[in-house]
Amino acid sequence: VHLEESGGGEVRAGGSLRLSCAASGNIFDGDNVAWFRQAPGKDHEFVAAISWSGDKTYYHDSVKGRFTISIDSAKTTVDLQMNSLKPEDTAVYVCALDILSSDGSHAYDRYDFTGRGTQVTVSS
Repeated sequence: VHLEESGGGEVRAGGSLRLSCAASGNIFDGDNVAWFRQAPGKDHEFVAAISWSGDKTYYHDSVKGRFTISIDSAKTTVDLQMNSLKPEDTAVYVCALDILSSDGSHAYDRYDFTGRGTQVTVSS
């Protein structure tokens, strides 16, 4: 399995960014793909997750109503649309895969594969 993030950048508060996670390899409907973020000096924080089948989504309370996770019909990318960005959203965003589990776990250590991350910076 290979995961590669793209789409990070710098934006002013209130702006939007769309992150993409290109996923390849043996991934099945029972698996779960999530976005985590890590701010400097902090642990990885769960942001959102989606089952590979696309029928279940999960969000951290802090991003509900602002972020949307989706999977394309070809099942090659998992996107995270981020609107109404705030300075506290600044972090490295990492895509992660949890094999044989679509329960949207918030535990970063549960995930079997991760990408290298993409930086998101929101200025005030």
